Amino acid sequence: MRIVLFCEQKYTITMVEPIYDEAVNEGIHEILWYIHKPNIPEFNLDVPWTNNIDDVYQFSPDVIFVPCNVVPYNLPGVKIQISHGYECGEKRYFRIRDYFDLYLTQGPYFTEGYKKSLKNRRKAEVVETGWSRRDIILRDLNKYDTYKEELLREYGKKKVVLYAPTFPPSITSLPYLQEGIQRFVEERDDVLLILKFHPLTDPKWMKEYKEIATSNKSMLWMADVDINKFLLISDVMISDSSSVVFEFLFLDKPVITYKNASPEKYWRDINDPLLLAEAFEKEMTSDEFAEKRKAAIQYFDPYFDGKSCKRMLDAARNYIEEYGVPQKRELGFFRRRKSLKRFK
Repeated sequence: MRIVLFCEQKYTITMVEPIYDEAVNEGIHEILWYIHKPNIPEFNLDVPWTNNIDDVYQFSPDVIFVPCNVVPYNLPGVKIQISHGYECGEKRYFRIRDYFDLYLTQGPYFTEGYKKSLKNRRKAEVVETGWSRRDIILRDLNKYDTYKEELLREYGKKKVVLYAPTFPPSITSLPYLQEGIQRFVEERDDVLLILKFHPLTDPKWMKEYKEIATSNKSMLWMADVDINKFLLISDVMISDSSSVVFEFLFLDKPVITYKNASPEKYWRDINDPLLLAEAFEKEMTSDEFAEKRKAAIQYFDPYFDGKSCKRMLDAARNYIEEYGVPQKRELGFFRRRKSLKRFK
């Protein structure tokens, strides 16, 4: 197959990279990355890539893997949406925008949601494959064990806690947890707190929290690096309504959130930032959400075999075998205009 990996945002690179690795491993595909220059001005992977939509059109792909919500409708190829996170419980997650021929889902919850939303809509298929980024996480489960040991020894700590908030102003915890975070590390001198923020976080909050971290020996600021390493080495996560909550949860480790928006909680949620230390102690002593975590894993993403990307490529092949390769996606005027305007 001729494959395009379509990256509009920087954080989506890690969602298509494992698909690239699997496609290269199969050894029978031609692959081109599209990198959207306005949002990703620098790209350093040693892969075939372009930031010109005309190049994608001339490449004439059979399939386009898209971890975002919009793709130019007039590009040839099966347009495949893959998830860019586990936004479980958010109504807007299953909003159908009609750009895609095929939706690849992480587990039963997402499969059911997309099939329900696609009823009486423009035709598209739904296939449950698992999530591409999880293949990397499963592959690297013990990769950073030595790094964790060295960190704990260097800082004289016993536990690693990750604070990974989301960025949208309406749901981020950043304006509310400054004092709580500082109080937490004062009350728990056995904890090393790692701050890892989303690349789209308001620079104001980046600056303020970085200043707090650099003046505190129990906090470590990590800027603009892949979050996988910190998901794997951390014992507990602190967050809000970020979809990364579910990524951490699926490692079967405790999560503490501040005013999380999900209707169903599989972790401990607090409303008072000053209760972080108390919530952490409860997680360390009782872990009362262990069974709920296990149920969530089975419902949202039960794939532990590290073969989700292989299933994604198989799903693309099966679609082509049944329906062929479309030359474009028929859309209404508004959707056509939006995709062409965004990608010029």
